[in-house]
Amino acid sequence: MRALTARLLPYLARYRRGLAWGAACIVLTNAITLTQPYVLRLAVDDLYHGVTSLKLARYAGILFAIAVVGGVFKYLMRLGVIGISRHIEYDLRNDLFAHLQTLPVQYYQATPTGDLMSRATNDLSAVRMMVGPGFMYLVNTVTVAVISIACMIAISPRLTFYSLLPLPLVSLTAWIFGERIHRRFERIQAQFAVLSARVQESLSGVRVIRAFAREAEEIEAFRDLNREYLERSERLIRVWGIFYPLLAFLSGLAALLALDLGGREVVRGHISLGQFVAFTVYLAMLNWPVVALGWVISLFQRGMASFRRLVEILDVVPAIASPPRPVRPEAWPRAPLEAWPVAHPRPIRGAIEFRDLTFTYPGADRPALRGISLAIAPGQSVALVGRTGSGKTTLLSLLPRLFDPPPRTVFVDGVDVRDFDLGALRAALAVVPQETFLFSATVAENIAYGRRLTDLDGGAADASPEAVERAATIARFTPDVRGFPDGFRTMVGERGITLSGGQRQRAAIARALLRDAPILLLDDCLSSVDTHTEDAILKGLAGEMRRRTTLLVSHRVSTVREADLIVVLDDGRIVERGTHASLLALDGRYAELHRQQRLEEELEAS
Repeated sequence: MRALTARLLPYLARYRRGLAWGAACIVLTNAITLTQPYVLRLAVDDLYHGVTSLKLARYAGILFAIAVVGGVFKYLMRLGVIGISRHIEYDLRNDLFAHLQTLPVQYYQATPTGDLMSRATNDLSAVRMMVGPGFMYLVNTVTVAVISIACMIAISPRLTFYSLLPLPLVSLTAWIFGERIHRRFERIQAQFAVLSARVQESLSGVRVIRAFAREAEEIEAFRDLNREYLERSERLIRVWGIFYPLLAFLSGLAALLALDLGGREVVRGHISLGQFVAFTVYLAMLNWPVVALGWVISLFQRGMASFRRLVEILDVVPAIASPPRPVRPEAWPRAPLEAWPVAHPRPIRGAIEFRDLTFTYPGADRPALRGISLAIAPGQSVALVGRTGSGKTTLLSLLPRLFDPPPRTVFVDGVDVRDFDLGALRAALAVVPQETFLFSATVAENIAYGRRLTDLDGGAADASPEAVERAATIARFTPDVRGFPDGFRTMVGERGITLSGGQRQRAAIARALLRDAPILLLDDCLSSVDTHTEDAILKGLAGEMRRRTTLLVSHRVSTVREADLIVVLDDGRIVERGTHASLLALDGRYAELHRQQRLEEELEAS
């Protein structure tokens, strides 16, 4: 718990002045409010001895003024403390999101998305409730308790002693039940994460679920998980159901003792009737903090449990990061896309070398790549072909360090990729992944994702609408976009769901072209387009591929035949390399793949 508190303190320290002001407002609010019993004491005693209507009206005015001033400070109290809790939530959310951006791909492969979403929403909210309402009511409880008890002792120490006898039982009850509340809440949050992950997975895979008519099974599986969440929540409710009435009982016991003993004190003349009324009001005011103590403890237990879940993410050390003294090539001047082709120098020329590379995925038993040695000159186009699982995508993923290659095995311009500043290395690459991902934004915003898109809606341009359209034209995507309701302003939906597979791939190609990086990685990016469209895209890409180093992965021979070098992979090894003509003359695996695809095309044509 101390370690967790130490992690939370920096967030609180940023707003220490505001929290101090909020705490001061809480103390002033209660100090002002707790003068009411004293005024009532004077009024009752005066009433007992005889008082004029004017004096009673004066007492009423004083009570009204106390209520107004107390109300103003209550407003300032909430404005300060609750407002600051929102700022702390804002800071935590930013830090969490920024840290998530640094975590490697394998972390997301091992962690359900629903679990991360649960932590980023429910757990953040629980932390906010702890540092906001939790802090506010804790200070309020302590202040009311201290002032009320002090005033009660001033009236009658003996009566105060007997009235507060149940308080140790209250503390013991709060401690015992607080531990149970903490454990049960952690289990609820863990189950909610599982439930969220299931919902996210079902929504993402809704097409597969319907295609296989598995709706009933999915509903039943969700119902089971939801039932477990309900049962865990009911266990917590049962604890609360005992906790709060028990606190109320102990508070009521204190009031019973006060009425019995206080009445006798008044009869004996040890205290006045006004003092007895004031004492009972102070005791009543003390009852709320005692009862609220349970809620405050619950807020802190839930908040710390949730903060622990957030810290678990924040403590994950990124497995892939920049070295202590990284190589930082200078940014190169990008050519205006509307003026293509334009030759311009770049700090990174695009020379790539794989040197005796053997790579095994974390947790895997056998290598995905074995003894790969390949040198690629700047501006050269190299195609990687082979069967599924031969290592083509793996080879591409090591260049941007999505997975870390062994030291001294992958080089760009003669520099080990592990020695580069990670951001600078990835800035030198434009990637079209095998699984195309589009954001829930406009077509133009998706194409310009690698460069700032402004001008379309106003502002300073880095990627103008003309540049966006030019990139789309090269990718043979412009005719499709013109058929959309709002052209380049058309929203593509989550993951680009409103577009076909071929349209998504062409949008991704345009996005990579607009990035204008010296190294272009195309991972089977034409698999969802027809042969005619493929030919048109390849013709448009020909000029761009001459301007940059290109690695192209494809299953189709028709896609790779114009490459400067074709590399055939099998079981993680290079088994053949050469041009299209030389590999056909070799009559090996590439030639076999070529004959097989020619036969398939002829059968389709017939």
